[in-house]
Amino acid sequence: MSTTSEPTRPDAAEVDILDELKAELAQDLEEERPPHAGPLAQVAAGVVTLLIGVSGIVLSLGYGLGSLTRPGPGLWPFAVSVAVTALSLAQIAFGRDATDTEQFTRSSALTALGVVTMVALAALLPVVGFEVPSLVLMVIWLRFLGGESWRSTVVVSVVTVAAFYALFVLALAIPLPRLI
Repeated sequence: MSTTSEPTRPDAAEVDILDELKAELAQDLEEERPPHAGPLAQVAAGVVTLLIGVSGIVLSLGYGLGSLTRPGPGLWPFAVSVAVTALSLAQIAFGRDATDTEQFTRSSALTALGVVTMVALAALLPVVGFEVPSLVLMVIWLRFLGGESWRSTVVVSVVTVAAFYALFVLALAIPLPRLI
């Protein structure tokens, strides 16, 4: 004997309350959102990411691409940099009229700091190896950009770098610059 019950449909009063809550939430979100960016900001964002993509291509070529069967340490950064470059060109060409973008604000500096730390990681890899720059990057991103506690920052940073080491160095035998 089954005791399934039919789903109940909300009555008109419940629907009205839900509609009011949705409208209020949409209004609150719109009030908190920074002003829309104009076409100049769209092009500027595309140019900045284009420069990042091209820089990534150049840096990854310096690490060596290898082949698809024996990838070098620069192969995946190269692939990602090519994608960033292509998407940046598309943004410059077609994204000027987008209305779902926001003006640059003080919080935009966090993104810029994230990019600077990635460039520093790429510059430090051949000098001091994979482990230390990766650990420093994780700490900066989690603690200072993400606002995590020191405890979670240390645990997540160490575990993440150890996991990347195990995956890329031990399991896949990718010749990353290392301390050891």
